[in-house]
Amino acid sequence: MEAFITSTLLVALAEIGDKTQLLSFVLAARLRRPPAIIAGILVATLANHGLAGSLGAWIASFFSAEALRWTTGILFIVFAAWTLKPDELDEDEAPAVGHAGAFMTTLVAFFLAEMGDKTQFATIALAARFDALASVVAGTTIGMMAANVPAVLLGEKLAGRLPLTAIRWTAAGVFALTGVWTLLAGG
Repeated sequence: MEAFITSTLLVALAEIGDKTQLLSFVLAARLRRPPAIIAGILVATLANHGLAGSLGAWIASFFSAEALRWTTGILFIVFAAWTLKPDELDEDEAPAVGHAGAFMTTLVAFFLAEMGDKTQFATIALAARFDALASVVAGTTIGMMAANVPAVLLGEKLAGRLPLTAIRWTAAGVFALTGVWTLLAGG
């Protein structure tokens, strides 16, 4: 349960103002098909975080418990600093709709945008930290959906009203506390 709650909270907070959330706003404005967009985000996130979590669990098998604790603890502190840098979505990163349809456009765009993103790396680290792959992937996926579904449904109206700086600092604080807690947990 700890892996699920930690994963959900970390990703939900880290995703606010993240590039993939900005992509959700753009997709909602361009495609205007909320159910298809939400389904595309869900499938892309499950695939991406499933792969990332599997990678994290595999990487963890090569480390001793002590080395893993130090590595993931330091990574969470690095994620805290990374979270403080606001993301931007370049115009050339916004997907063209073409003939693919809203679901496929969202699926491909979201999967690719999540590659190398802090929430993907967080999923790798969480899966390495906790021996609970399914709980981590479920938690990171729910966290991703909690941040992006409102972006799709409420679009720009929501973007202008969120206190992004305060949310970013809160997310950084949660990452930092998780890092420190991991370092101090000892085994």
